Amino acid sequence: MSVSIKSEREIGLMREACKIIAKVHQDLGKELKPGMSTLEVDQMAEEMIRSFGCIPNFKNYNGFPGSVCISINEEVVHGIPSADRIIQEGDIVSLDMGCIYKGYHSDAARTHAIGEVSDAARLLIERTRQSFFEGIKYARQGNHLHQISNAISDYCESFGYGVVRDLVGHGVGQKLHEDPQIPNFRQDSRGIRLKKGMTLAIEPMVNAGTYEVDWMDDEWTVIARDHSLSAHYENTVLITDAEPEILTLTEEERAQMTEGKERQV
Repeated sequence: MSVSIKSEREIGLMREACKIIAKVHQDLGKELKPGMSTLEVDQMAEEMIRSFGCIPNFKNYNGFPGSVCISINEEVVHGIPSADRIIQEGDIVSLDMGCIYKGYHSDAARTHAIGEVSDAARLLIERTRQSFFEGIKYARQGNHLHQISNAISDYCESFGYGVVRDLVGHGVGQKLHEDPQIPNFRQDSRGIRLKKGMTLAIEPMVNAGTYEVDWMDDEWTVIARDHSLSAHYENTVLITDAEPEILTLTEEERAQMTEGKERQV
């Protein structure tokens, strides 16, 4: 396994790629509403990404036809945009996308509630997001990769959720998928030691029921085997010599995090 350590120049380019995709996520999330087709959402995403002079990195990646993976309810990841797939009131919709800026990739995912959703759906979204933050408490130079995995897993499983095991996070940089693989479920081994300059796409994928999944006939869309709801939350993270830097947050999201910490104090 060869995990790339990014230079200051590379980190600067990745910061910009990540800043852009964070902004696209924020703006696209505000546009979601009942009655939209997932193809409409995809077209909006591509237009937004290209407006920044970037390339949507999912477009044609291993043959994927869209610029954003749009997964609804029991769909875990890799939902293909379609004119026939219509977003409904009460759905939860996961958007997974990234962009290429001057040769460097960003990657992030968010799950959105459409209108009024069930308490169970709302809690799944919130807890999946929180599991990411539980994990990155350990995303520090000198710690081991699987400390992140185990923290995510333990938090999610405390609620009886199933943490998807067939799909994992990954390194990211000049390629969309780089070493290392980053499981979200508990590991027996410690994993690699984290080093300053590593850039990781950490992405809990959490089902309300079983962790088991199936692939649909389109060979892309992954669904929860028991058709329970599924949520997805992902950020690109930089390992530093202090706290990890979450590259794919907007200023608004950073402010909310700061307010949350202040309330806890």
